[in-house]
Amino acid sequence: MRLHDTRLKSVVDIVPARAGLVTIYACGPTVYRDAHVGNMRTFLLTDLIRRVAELEGNRVVLVQNITDVGHMADDTGLAALGPQIDEGQAGEEEDDKVLLQAAAEGRTALDVARYYEARFHTDLNTLNIRPADHYPRASESIELMIDLIATLMESDHAYIGTDGSVYFAAQSYAGYGELSGNRLAELRPGHRKTEADPAKRFHADWALWKKASEKRTQLVWDTPWGAGFPGWHTECSAMSLSLLGDVIDIHTGGIDLRFPHHEDERAQSNCATGREVVRHWVHGEHLLFEGRKMSKSSGNVVLVSDVAARGLDPLALRLAFLQNRYRQQVNLTWEGLEAADTMLRRWRARVADWATSPSAPMPADYRARFETVVADDLDMPRALQVMRDVEKDPDLADGARLEFFLHADRVLGLDLAIDIGRQTSIEVPDEVTALAELRAAARAAKDWAESDRLRDAIAELGWTVTDGKEGQQLQR
Repeated sequence: MRLHDTRLKSVVDIVPARAGLVTIYACGPTVYRDAHVGNMRTFLLTDLIRRVAELEGNRVVLVQNITDVGHMADDTGLAALGPQIDEGQAGEEEDDKVLLQAAAEGRTALDVARYYEARFHTDLNTLNIRPADHYPRASESIELMIDLIATLMESDHAYIGTDGSVYFAAQSYAGYGELSGNRLAELRPGHRKTEADPAKRFHADWALWKKASEKRTQLVWDTPWGAGFPGWHTECSAMSLSLLGDVIDIHTGGIDLRFPHHEDERAQSNCATGREVVRHWVHGEHLLFEGRKMSKSSGNVVLVSDVAARGLDPLALRLAFLQNRYRQQVNLTWEGLEAADTMLRRWRARVADWATSPSAPMPADYRARFETVVADDLDMPRALQVMRDVEKDPDLADGARLEFFLHADRVLGLDLAIDIGRQTSIEVPDEVTALAELRAAARAAKDWAESDRLRDAIAELGWTVTDGKEGQQLQR
């Protein structure tokens, strides 16, 4: 498999550090609202990497975090000169996204977090995004973060600011900026601040642990530095190092996380371990909907449930994403989703039809083409073209098409075999219908012996009969 490495700025071979084992850390959701389809596109990226790695014979260990504390409503701290990749200064502690939503809903912070976490898992399942091996929660990993911060302080990579918070000393890490291209000297305070925060030694430093004010009553923990809560960037370093160790093959996330979140995370992890922890950083591009960035103010935030509410199969969304490269900005539209839904239903019908034919060997040349393109930086548009070629090739037996489509679906995850075996408009023979009517009469008369005899007679003709709320159901 080859993937685009954001730090190296090129497509590179992915050779796991341990033969046969691929370790992946994926940035997960901040559970204060439903994940929209743009978020799901990023989570699909990780799923596709995992499926291709397994197709190549590897075992995969995947960790995806759950951020249920510490992600501030304006949590960036810096702005980059040039393109505004991120903006703003970390807000006060009451601006925690989970706490803000809890106040809006009149519930506790953890009640809100668990509610949206459950909905996140439901959406993953709906889109056939396979679950991670571990879902560490930030609120349950505080001791790991305290230990990490202590290590960074002991090695002079962190210090206590004049406000009582603990900060990472950005200038202590020479490799800062290699991931995002931002140089420390060119960074300035975000748009909410005209001057550098006086609590810091250097304006580009960021909080590893934030001191809590007395008015904050939820999501607060005692530490050697006083009561407070973790910084967002701290969480991923602590959890990834704990569960995957100091060598992680692939780290995934949306392109919006490249700076400052992943840049800061990389600095923390590398300084704590003394080595380059993440071997490859892989980022998915932004998603537009109907030509605009999804936002509440624009009124165009689309959820997975919205796709189903329009009568579309949710996996049509997965197929629509597969029609584009993960490194390309995509403009998703309802028209495009409807087209994907039509294509998905056609393929499922074809697979169900092919399943009635004798089995035949999978075409080796098509299999090789498919596996080559999916491994080539996840070139799913070309993979779908191979599918179309197999569908239309007049020289292929239907059984061979079936075997190929089922093999390809190990990566595509479209449930292409879902219609196999489903009852269609099959004509029931008159003799079977007559026996079923007699059986219904026997059951109405509570003549169970006669009912059982007629059931056996129906079975001898190759049919089964079951009883439900809607009466007898016949199945060949």
